[in-house]
Amino acid sequence: MQLIEIFHKLYREFGEQFWWPAASPFEVIVGAVLTQNTAWGNVEKAITNLKRKRVLALREIANLSLNKLEKLVHPTGFYRQKAKRLKVVSQYLEKSCQGNLRKFFSKPLPELREELLAINGLGPETVDSILLYAGGKPSFVIDAYTKRLCQRLGINKSGDYETLKNFFESNLPRDVRLFNEFHALIVTLAKNYCRTKPECPGCPLEKNCQFIRKERKSLDK
Repeated sequence: MQLIEIFHKLYREFGEQFWWPAASPFEVIVGAVLTQNTAWGNVEKAITNLKRKRVLALREIANLSLNKLEKLVHPTGFYRQKAKRLKVVSQYLEKSCQGNLRKFFSKPLPELREELLAINGLGPETVDSILLYAGGKPSFVIDAYTKRLCQRLGINKSGDYETLKNFFESNLPRDVRLFNEFHALIVTLAKNYCRTKPECPGCPLEKNCQFIRKERKSLDK
């Protein structure tokens, strides 16, 4: 089954996802850093805290004391680590482009990705989320849900981040909106059906899934 077919099946089932929910590119960056190893609901609490204190802005976070920032992002877990990463990213952007994100994201995608990956604490998933959702760049995000989907469908079982990223980008039209929507749809599928312990009945990809075929064969024995 080709990736574009999977996309269309998921889109017919779930419709448009309107993801990433944020009021500005910088809010996307903040969310991408905070969502590591936590549920999105916890990120929303932290973002609400930042908005309430009127510090959800690049320059404000760059200059905010680490202690105050830690308290505001506490709901996300690993709050000390995440506060430090937020400050590092904000200070870097303030220094490199005077906080002008439009200017920052005007660079070629390969250069941008390499630059962001060089910032301490930013891994490939976080960087690609920033590039796609904040920068509007065609950089497909590979998360745990995407890896699980690929393994269960049997379409690419490598599990290696860069291999899977290249697989998606090589087999789809290089379109920002498509990448955005597809990634969001995979997240929705994973939360509703393709969980760690899957809820297969009713899944829009049930007929194409190698995982469920193996499960049914084992039950028939």
